[in-house]
Amino acid sequence: MNAPDPIIRLRGIRNQFGSQVVHDNLDLDVKRGEVLGIVGGSGTGKSVLLRTIVGLQTPAAGTIEVLGVELNSASEAKRQAIRKRWGVMFQDGALFSSLTVRENVEVPLRDADIDDETRRALADLKISMSGLPYLAGDKYPSELSGGMRKRAGLARALALDPDIVFLDEPTAGLDPIGAAEFDRLIERLSDALGLTVFMVTHDLDSLQACCDRIAVLAEKKVLVTGTMAEMREVDHPWVHDYFHGPRARAALATAAE
Repeated sequence: MNAPDPIIRLRGIRNQFGSQVVHDNLDLDVKRGEVLGIVGGSGTGKSVLLRTIVGLQTPAAGTIEVLGVELNSASEAKRQAIRKRWGVMFQDGALFSSLTVRENVEVPLRDADIDDETRRALADLKISMSGLPYLAGDKYPSELSGGMRKRAGLARALALDPDIVFLDEPTAGLDPIGAAEFDRLIERLSDALGLTVFMVTHDLDSLQACCDRIAVLAEKKVLVTGTMAEMREVDHPWVHDYFHGPRARAALATAAE
């Protein structure tokens, strides 16, 4: 039986800023329903790649296919329809400071043909799904902890019941307990909702806890993809150091407990 087509397919992607080339002839397939962790050293363009897929960065070359639609050649109406089928959680949530949490979550819903009461109820549902208490809906971002802002950002990313969720460093800045709770939340939501998760991270605990596969950015491309166990067999200096270092050993030990 043939494997299903990937939900995201990148071919020949080239990203550059002036004379600085970040990605060159980069290829990547993301499988439907998987949690894919994107890792790489500083300057390898992990967040740039995420921004490229969601349309915030235009590649100099290459094709981006999402949900079977080649975005570069699609009509604007088609691109907008596809964009409604993904959600994005940026670092620290990227919430609107002048809006409450509930109002932030309602933002993607405002173009939907639903009444105010239904929109509010849907926002409250997403807030609950993200692990926030109900009363958090009335708070402003400045009144939340860093972990709560991240959960509010996740609630907004889930607002339109997306097929794909993009997460940019979701556990950065969290204490170990908060980071572990967020990892478990992502795992539960992925399983319960059938989400495909594209997660930029440097957190080895997250890679071990909730990622089905890992893609390593190096040498301006996706150097290798595979499971955590397969990463430990890769003969490349950066990959070896990253997945055999003390933090990697600690993550594996924790998972074995």
